Amino acid sequence: MNKQSILLVEDDEDILQLLAFNFESAGFDAHTAEDGSLGLAKARRHKPDLVVLDLMLPGMNGFDVCKELKRDPETMDIPVIMLTARSEEVDRIVGLELGADDYVVKPFSFRELLLRVRAVLRRSSGTAPERTRIERDGLEVDLEAHKVLVHGQETALTATEFKLLAELIRTAGRVRTRDQLLASVWGYEFEGYARTVDTHIRRLRQKLGEPARLIETVRGVGYRFKE
Repeated sequence: MNKQSILLVEDDEDILQLLAFNFESAGFDAHTAEDGSLGLAKARRHKPDLVVLDLMLPGMNGFDVCKELKRDPETMDIPVIMLTARSEEVDRIVGLELGADDYVVKPFSFRELLLRVRAVLRRSSGTAPERTRIERDGLEVDLEAHKVLVHGQETALTATEFKLLAELIRTAGRVRTRDQLLASVWGYEFEGYARTVDTHIRRLRQKLGEPARLIETVRGVGYRFKE
């Protein structure tokens, strides 16, 4: 079986080499880049299974790299995990809104990062739920074909956004707490990361437009797909 490939974009050479060594030891084929422009070029050339992207990079920063990756049809489906030394919530939210699938705040343990990487890869290649198709109020979702149409126009969702929508559809009529969604969609539970769910819900609603009203907020609890 071929190794899964990972692209590590980090300007600190010591961290970069340590990450590359650890991911290689964990069974990945690791590629590296020390600045944003090179990272973007390598992502386009190698089409890795996942990109670990530092936020603070010389020249082209991580925000811009992520934006370009998600704008290009050839790379938009590649999952991105952002690394940031910044603890400000707004930076994490901006990264998620640009299409990043997850973020890890420095300093971090490699074990946590590896867990995040594997969780993102699982949901990016996961199988569709049993309920395979819905058509409601201008929204058409084909879970087997991984396709979403809004009033007949196809809408591009990231792997995480699609997995989140699929989970809500699968459990239509039932309230899903943020922790439940974090566990089922992201594959882990960490205190303080519930805002990740809120950010993805907001971005999903923006992409769905009018049919987004099918995703209901249950104040103080979580979210529910209207039955």
